[in-house]
Amino acid sequence: MEIRIARALTILLLAPLASRAQTAPIPVKAIVIAMFERGEDTGDTPGEYQFWVERKHLDRVFPSAGYHSLRMNKDGVLGLLTGVGTAKAAASVMALGLDPRFDLSKAYWLVAGIGGGDPADVSLGSAVWVEHVIDGDLAYEIDARDIPKNWTTGMVPLRKSSPYEKPRKSELEGEAYTLNLQLVDWAYRLTRDTPLPDSERMRTSRARFTGFPNALKPPFVTKGDTISASTFWHGTRMDEWANEWTRYYTEGRGNYMISAMEDTGTMQALTLLSNAGRVDLNRVLVLRTVSNFDREPPGSSPAESLSSLVTGSYSAYMPALEAAWSVGDKVIRYIVEHWNSCAIEIPK
Repeated sequence: MEIRIARALTILLLAPLASRAQTAPIPVKAIVIAMFERGEDTGDTPGEYQFWVERKHLDRVFPSAGYHSLRMNKDGVLGLLTGVGTAKAAASVMALGLDPRFDLSKAYWLVAGIGGGDPADVSLGSAVWVEHVIDGDLAYEIDARDIPKNWTTGMVPLRKSSPYEKPRKSELEGEAYTLNLQLVDWAYRLTRDTPLPDSERMRTSRARFTGFPNALKPPFVTKGDTISASTFWHGTRMDEWANEWTRYYTEGRGNYMISAMEDTGTMQALTLLSNAGRVDLNRVLVLRTVSNFDREPPGSSPAESLSSLVTGSYSAYMPALEAAWSVGDKVIRYIVEHWNSCAIEIPK
């Protein structure tokens, strides 16, 4: 009796897997990755995900082993909400990448989220197409009160004994990812004239950044690099570290412009999935838009500036969400509308 019951349970458990294996996987043209949502997917105060769900009509819902259920529309666009932080991002992207229900072999990936911008390079509400994703967590660190007088930071690269020690090691362990620069340049050229929302609140906020010409401009589209770290850092000295850390890991080629939290987790998962033949790493784009500056304005302190951010008072929160949507959707629409060619050849 026990043997028969065990066999019956085995059949019941394996039946859905067998049925799923017999069903042809759903071809996906593009995946939009958002990192956080403030409430429901639709109908309330939006996070990074809501505009995509509502405006791209991502109405078909799929349960997922990741952080959040997946959503898809009839045009082959899939929405993924990863959750906040590199760990959730890596786990959620990996769960999708290994999901047998979907054919991701030709899919394009677009990370579309907000972040803190460097006022030396960008203004509030600006959009940055990312060329290099740099990890801000993988490092040695000593307390700032204990650093030698000739050090500018307590952050030290792995396998090194001082900040920015040369030569940079040739075999990295996830500290830096370079995207397909031809695809990034194509996306930038396609979207660089996209009108971006501005507001009186943004104009008032950026006017405090005297001595930063780019910060004083209306929002614009550009190309640059991001530091991804699960620690939400802030302040002038941290901004200086981010710029130097980026130059170090790109060997002088990169320019840090915007901070983020999840992108190295996403890139690590996609890299491993690419190694397994599940995705095409050359079809990945990262777009970050500026909801706030990453440092205090002149005449203020990092603590004062951070306190306003802790309460969620981002001076360009909604405009940054709109910028991520309007700039990112221009790329998604092109891919869907030109799928016959984009499926075969990556735009450049």
